[in-house]
Amino acid sequence: MSTDTQAPAPAATTPNGPVRRRRGLPRYAVPALYVGGVALGALLSALTGFSVVLTVVYGAVLGTVAVYVAARVVEGSRKAADRLVTCLVTTAFAIAMVPLVSLVYTVLDNGLARFDSTFFSNSMFRVVGEGGGAYHAILGTLVITALATVISVPIGLMTAVYLVEYGTGRLKRAITFFVDVMTGIPSIVAGLFAFALFTLLFGNDVRLGVMGAVALSVLMIPVVVRSCEEVLKLVPNELREASYALGVPKWRTIVKVVLPTAIAGLGTGITLAVARVVGETAPLLVTVGLITGTNLDPFDGRMATLPVFAYYQLTQPGTDTQAFLDRAWTAALVLIILVMALNVVARLISRFFAPTTGR
Repeated sequence: MSTDTQAPAPAATTPNGPVRRRRGLPRYAVPALYVGGVALGALLSALTGFSVVLTVVYGAVLGTVAVYVAARVVEGSRKAADRLVTCLVTTAFAIAMVPLVSLVYTVLDNGLARFDSTFFSNSMFRVVGEGGGAYHAILGTLVITALATVISVPIGLMTAVYLVEYGTGRLKRAITFFVDVMTGIPSIVAGLFAFALFTLLFGNDVRLGVMGAVALSVLMIPVVVRSCEEVLKLVPNELREASYALGVPKWRTIVKVVLPTAIAGLGTGITLAVARVVGETAPLLVTVGLITGTNLDPFDGRMATLPVFAYYQLTQPGTDTQAFLDRAWTAALVLIILVMALNVVARLISRFFAPTTGR
């Protein structure tokens, strides 16, 4: 009777001899070494006079050095270099997150005090101390932003279509150059432009919601153009050529093939452009001003907006300073929530309206 035995697998070999497996640090060793370096840095900072900045610097340097030295000894120079770069990138990310987390915490800590139904249902009409809310400012922000979107989206989208589908030569380069310049102009310049335009038409004392919408559209149009242009460039030329081969004219190909294919990216870009301008303060401060009551007609008188409301609550407190500060922080919190909601909508548009591919 014979028995089957399984021989051990031979070690891998090369013409120069057997392959040697390099030793590696355990998975927990890298974070443990880095945390140890950070703890040592905190101790060193405490001995030399405690400072948050010195603690961060000492901890980052000592933690990175500890990981690099250990990897160099155990894993070799190439892996050590990889560990070094990974530590540097991770440290930079952590440092960048500190002010963001601090900002969110500060706004939440100070803004939740007035985050109640009264803040969203009352205006500041005849309110000089506690109470009141930003109902009029929230509605004004929504009206002006919606009007700016109505102005900006058709102009920006058609400009992007022209640059991608029709534009050639000097005119295309000139439009691209001016769009790039408009992307970088300060927001106060847009407000001064709208103010000067309406002053020439209606006089020096005019303040209208539509002025703020025009100022915001000056900031929004270049963002819409650049985002939509890049999205339209991603549409495969094969789709256009297939449509042309069937005898479909160019304009109909754009409407029926190019735009539906890029609808997810276009919606995302437009939504992010709205999020870009919804919190602007300087142009609205110049063009719209502030009122304590509710005005929803952008063509008749001043309108309240949330950024300007927060600015005045902070800089011009009345008899009850704390009440004004609480309203300012809550207005800032609402603005952050609006911007975050718009970014979530952009992500959802990108996810659910993206064209599906497959056989």
